[in-house]
Amino acid sequence: MPDSPTQGETIAAIATAVVPEQGSIGIVRLSGAQALEIAQEIFYAPGKQQWQSHRILYGGICHPQTGKQIDEALLLIMLAPRSFTREDVVEFHCHGGMIPVQQVLQLCLECGARLAQPGEFTLRAFFNGRIDLTQAESVADLVGARSPQAAQIALAGLQGKLATPIRQLRHNCLDILAEVEARIDFEDDLPPLNETEIRDRLQLVQTEVKHILATADRGQLLRSGLKVAIVGAPNVGKSSLLNAWSRSDRAIVTDLPGTTRDVVESNLIVGGIPVQVLDTAGIRATEDTVEKIGVARSQKAAREADLVLLTLDARQGWTDAEAEIYALVKHRPLILIINKIDLAPPDRVTYPPEIERTAPTCAIGDRGLDRLETAILETIKSENLTAANLDLAINQRQEAALTRVKTALECVQNTIEQNLPLDFWTIDLRDAIRTLGEITGEDVTESVLERIFSRFCIGK
Repeated sequence: MPDSPTQGETIAAIATAVVPEQGSIGIVRLSGAQALEIAQEIFYAPGKQQWQSHRILYGGICHPQTGKQIDEALLLIMLAPRSFTREDVVEFHCHGGMIPVQQVLQLCLECGARLAQPGEFTLRAFFNGRIDLTQAESVADLVGARSPQAAQIALAGLQGKLATPIRQLRHNCLDILAEVEARIDFEDDLPPLNETEIRDRLQLVQTEVKHILATADRGQLLRSGLKVAIVGAPNVGKSSLLNAWSRSDRAIVTDLPGTTRDVVESNLIVGGIPVQVLDTAGIRATEDTVEKIGVARSQKAAREADLVLLTLDARQGWTDAEAEIYALVKHRPLILIINKIDLAPPDRVTYPPEIERTAPTCAIGDRGLDRLETAILETIKSENLTAANLDLAINQRQEAALTRVKTALECVQNTIEQNLPLDFWTIDLRDAIRTLGEITGEDVTESVLERIFSRFCIGK
């Protein structure tokens, strides 16, 4: 593991979002050897308040040279090692808004602190052994969670529910490697290696690796969400469906064909999964220049969507227009929306038999939306996007590493089958052990750390 690039410096940053006239509290955080000294220089605590760890002081923040008071605030003191970074940490809880917190931060910088880099507080927590790399990534996931389920997965990672099985897998591989190397170094002093037992133990490790890998799609889905495009001919009720589903008036609805000229977006939660719903312009041949652009964007949204909701009017049924659109999107996961069922029965509509899922709806009357969401969840399940263990969901970096582990273990098995010398066994075993260490941060390069922490916000 690389050495900490920040050792010895005291860093400072605003640790809360700054929104003019909307934030009641703003926090400025410092971490490092000078944190307490800087706090004592700019914070005045009246009376006989004790400057002790894990105490909250009330007072004023003043300029050390002029004595001018900047804000009335609370000061939290958390001395090492009982802090998030395992360094001395202080936090100024100021009045919210842009000016107070910016002024307090500037005072901290003038007194010797350095502006923190994105994720640097969490990076220090990692370097100081407070958390491992999977927990650090879970911090970012928790901050960016877009649904309660995504937050729950991130919290589980923060509690070590991913790190624990990964460490156990690494420990098991190390045990196997130790037995193999012992036979290499002390062949005459030890009984022959039990190859059947080694292969069985490797198989158990492989099974667990595959089990964890199976959570990758679910993790990606919870973190990034599902992109759903509502497509169809003009005037089939796409915009009305979006408005009813999102319980808003995001899209303009009229009886005139071609009203929707661009893609309208709304974000929903369906079964705990973030869903980005795109209402697209009606797809049809047109000479209108602006509408042409809208149709092209609709086609692009349909091609790139994770799921397409092909919508038709129950009164018109399946027409040539639907057939043309279906030809564009049939390669994508698809649900047929039979809309306006208040005006015509849906069971009279015929459609290609390969379409497995339909959802009769009446957007104006909010009917069928529950069935639509059920169909979406069933489609997700059929695409194998659900994970068996909802307490565990790996990210793309972890998935790539575990895939390398899986390949390395398969190579070990092949080596054994080919009756190659024990030295060859150790090559891929070492690779698996090293890669497992990358996941938790026990064996990680500086470039990997930079890539991970660059996506953190400043102050976290």
